Amino acid sequence: ERTTAPKRAWSELNEDFNMPDISNPETRLFINNEFVLAETKKTFTTVNPATEEGICEVQEAGPADVDKAVAAAKAAFEIGSPWRTMDATGRRDLLLKLANLMERDKEYLEELEALDNGKPLGREGQYGTTADVFLSIAHYRYFAGWADKIQGKTIPIDGNMFCYTRREPVGVCGVIIPWNFPLIMQAWKLAPALACGCTVVLKSSEKTPLSALHVSKLIKEAGFPPGVVNTLSGFGSPAGDHLVRHPDVDKIAFTGSTAVGKKIQEASAGNLKKVTLELGGKSPLIIFDDADMETALTNAHVGLFLNQGQCCCAGSRIFVQEDIYDKFVAASVDRARSIKMGAYNEKGAVQGPQVDEIQFKRVIGYIEAGKNEGATLATGGERHGNKGYFVQP
Repeated sequence: ERTTAPKRAWSELNEDFNMPDISNPETRLFINNEFVLAETKKTFTTVNPATEEGICEVQEAGPADVDKAVAAAKAAFEIGSPWRTMDATGRRDLLLKLANLMERDKEYLEELEALDNGKPLGREGQYGTTADVFLSIAHYRYFAGWADKIQGKTIPIDGNMFCYTRREPVGVCGVIIPWNFPLIMQAWKLAPALACGCTVVLKSSEKTPLSALHVSKLIKEAGFPPGVVNTLSGFGSPAGDHLVRHPDVDKIAFTGSTAVGKKIQEASAGNLKKVTLELGGKSPLIIFDDADMETALTNAHVGLFLNQGQCCCAGSRIFVQEDIYDKFVAASVDRARSIKMGAYNEKGAVQGPQVDEIQFKRVIGYIEAGKNEGATLATGGERHGNKGYFVQP
């Protein structure tokens, strides 16, 4: 399902919401160290979820763009290429330089991510993109340290022979990341793959493409050889599907829904790709009557409401021992009512909008389904305000 939205000039958006001067975000595809227009000749609108209005038009990758990106990644992985002949300490230094460039641009990345995703900046102690950028940088630095510490084993065997194992990069990795933590998900996928010497074709979510493209600028600035990292903006179909099925992709790493994960597992069988899936769950929290009530409340609250509830490991089920149930519910309602909602740059905002109209309707739909099945809605659960994809806690 493709999102369309009215588009307004950056100057108008700045006046209405006091937005940062993110006046010219990168919107092209990043292939072989160059920003290029899509072969599809198509674009899609990325939307500010706080206003329901378009931010900019982004190039939409199709199968031909995937083919170009995979060919670039394959060439970069060839024996004798600059990437394959680079010392492990060289990969380490490139990852550290990328982390330093992200730290230089951290305020820009924080604001770009918040604008595109809707989550708060989090510069007043609450969770937000400030934490996401910090953790992403830390991730690149951590895996930079592993680049020259990838070791095999020597194995004692009978006879006059020498037996050893050697760990080698897998090859071309196809990476598909979700929209809920775009920068962190990009770091989780890129950092270990690059530390090991793999090359990557990354498809970002069509809901949040902008921060991945800015990091791609920094990848080029850091000095990574052409083709090592390629970034495509587009939809699961056709771009993601073509990437998963591509015969020259050696591994797929996917974070997202269980339903899509099952499809990826099936589609990857064509050339027996290695597949890593990080899928959604339904994580329970169990609270007994001897628990510290304040600690239990805080853990339940963070587990469910962090990132507008858009977490694969959200604590979305709570089981409370019967004799403290009413007390816990009453305290939970008070805590939920204290949450301040607002656009990402609104002072004190703790909870932002859902990422788009699809997620907004899905959350409202679950609330209505619960009521229809006999659940009691103790507070909130309706639209907040008259614009933006805000749901009352």
